Amino acid sequence: MTKDEFLVSLNKDKPPDTLLPLLKSLWWDKNGDWDRAHRIVQDIPSNDGSRVHAYLHRVEGDKWNANYWYKRAGVPYSNLSLHDEWESLIVVFLAF
Repeated sequence: MTKDEFLVSLNKDKPPDTLLPLLKSLWWDKNGDWDRAHRIVQDIPSNDGSRVHAYLHRVEGDKWNANYWYKRAGVPYSNLSLHDEWESLIVVFLAF
């Protein structure tokens, strides 16, 4: 799936079944369902899962918790805008 196809999919009722769970989490976040996005990523114990988890806690406004998850992911706390971080994450995970 391309970035443009992913962005178009945001206008649907649910994410495409073929998306990786990380992308489904980001899809739900962008569609205003933070809780669903968080539930998905909680079950992904990888560094990538921790990275999305950190981003979601930034969205929530919980800097302390976000910092914890960035450390678990092995990346520094993001200084990007939330929009730019979200976009960078989808680009990375669409390349998988």
